[in-house]
Amino acid sequence: MPAQLLTARMRQLLERMRRARRTPLNQLTPPAARIAYERGAEVLDLPRAPLARVQDLSVPGPGGPLAARLYAPSHARLPVLLYLHGGGFVVGGLETHDSLCRQLALRSGGAVLALAYRLAPEHPFPAAVDDSWAALRWLAGPGSAALELDGRRLAVGGDSAGGTLAAVAALQARDAGLPLALQLLITPGTTAYADTESHRRFAHGFLLDAELIAWFFNHYLPPERRTDWRFAPLLADDVDGVAPACVVLAECDPLVDEGLAYADRLRAAGVPVALELARGVTHDFIKLGRQIPEALTAQAAAAAALAQAWAAAG
Repeated sequence: MPAQLLTARMRQLLERMRRARRTPLNQLTPPAARIAYERGAEVLDLPRAPLARVQDLSVPGPGGPLAARLYAPSHARLPVLLYLHGGGFVVGGLETHDSLCRQLALRSGGAVLALAYRLAPEHPFPAAVDDSWAALRWLAGPGSAALELDGRRLAVGGDSAGGTLAAVAALQARDAGLPLALQLLITPGTTAYADTESHRRFAHGFLLDAELIAWFFNHYLPPERRTDWRFAPLLADDVDGVAPACVVLAECDPLVDEGLAYADRLRAAGVPVALELARGVTHDFIKLGRQIPEALTAQAAAAAALAQAWAAAG
């Protein structure tokens, strides 16, 4: 049984969530779901670590200015990670991933710029893709100068839907000749349809239910557009020459098979890949640091990969 794969702490946490009987996000309107997700997003995350530099700002986007937040452990000219939050392209933002971004900055020694890209259904595909790419290009050019960061040592990363966006941005960067030190892909989606074995195996009771995935996707883009590689990067014509990757996956996650498939495709193309597979935990585990020790291990591994990539790029 799939539930037997869970660690004791993960099983206990899921049971507490079930007993809380919160209304599933997919039974709410998108605006109400955003409020509910923000209220609960950091309850089990680590306390927000103090940093030398936390700065709210705006980034130029294709549809107008985009809110962003810079995290840095010092005022030195640091390398920088563009971080794209998860939330199924429908929920999530700067507040929901603040703790995680602080940890990545603190542990890696570099800066993190979190982006509040536009959300569906008000801004359907490819708005989030366009926003992410615009922010990455800005950060590689005038943005790094304005923020006194080292734009020559640039990485892109994200979790869940943000991991998808990061994988796509890395491919766009390759095509544009923009060098990246690393792509950090945390539990990313990479396929067109939720039809892998892990989607069937972990469809219910493992934090990210099949109905919620369908609700996210249906708000983001229609089924006939889902073979676009900017939604499903596993379907890109090729991944040759893309930035080295750190791929962080959860064993009991509907998305684990497609994450493994993308890591395998990168490796087959000669792309260096560091793969971290956390056993016995679910999707979103990296944001459960108060309860799940695997979250701390994954954060440390992601930060180490960033630090090593930036050192190599320097």
